[in-house]
This record gives sequence, C-alpha cells and structure tokens, in this order.
Amino acid sequence: MRRAKDSVTAAIRDLSIADYDDLVRLWQEANLPYRPHGRDSREAIARQMEGNTSLFLGAEQDGKLVGAVLGTHDGRKGWINRLAVHPAHRRRGIGQALVCAVEARLQAMGIEIIGALIEDWNDDSMAFFARLGYVAHSDILYFSKRRSPKA
Repeated sequence: MRRAKDSVTAAIRDLSIADYDDLVRLWQEANLPYRPHGRDSREAIARQMEGNTSLFLGAEQDGKLVGAVLGTHDGRKGWINRLAVHPAHRRRGIGQALVCAVEARLQAMGIEIIGALIEDWNDDSMAFFARLGYVAHSDILYFSKRRSPKA
C-alpha cells in the first residue's frame, strides 16, 4: 500500500462560472477527458451551475484550484462525477475531502443513495472509491443515448 504524502488542508468552496478557465485547466492537468464544444462548454457549465441539480465544488490552496468535483442528483439518487485533483496535490486527502463535501450536501437534500460513475480503465479511481466505502456493481450496465458525439 502506498503511503499518503503529508496531508494538506484545502479550502472547499462552491465554484462559479468565473472559475471555468481554472476548472478546464485542472481537468487538462489531471488528464480528465472533457468536451469543450459540448457538455463541458462554458455555456453548458454555466447552465448546469444555475440549475438546482448540480453541485460544483473546488478545493483551493494558496489561491489555486487544485481539485474539483461535480455532484448531481435526480431528487432520488446522487452521483459523483468529474472528480479531479492536480497530480502534484494527490494523496493528501483533497479528493476525499471533496467527496465528503458532495456527500454531505446531497445527504442534506435527503439523497440517501450516492453513486460514482467510473470508466472501466480507471483502476486508480475504482480503488479510491472502494477505500471510501463505495461498492462496485458488476450486475449493472450503463446505457446512454446522445443527441450528438459532443454531448
């Protein structure tokens, strides 16, 4: 088992559209795929932020965005999406702090089931969420229908 680096406190806060460029930069630095001309465009992110089903949280250290997470819900079930921590700041508790913050917000809304969508190649994320008590369900298949490849 790898030993965690020294824990560093990061301030967790709501993100706004003013954080968009920093958020995209973080996704790029964390090698998180994103769709800048579709669901991750500035306009799409602004629309998501204005709605009442999305939570955009960021972890900030010394004025720099070093982690972010998107939480969503449908009123019944919550989802953790788009967890990213800058590679230089990993293994310091930032990812866990972001997940705990999203969980707390969702639970305060009455959401009792929270899931995380993880692509099958992402072993690090699977291990991370397993350490936080999430259980993989191999009996569930994900289906999607997209209006366009950019969605």
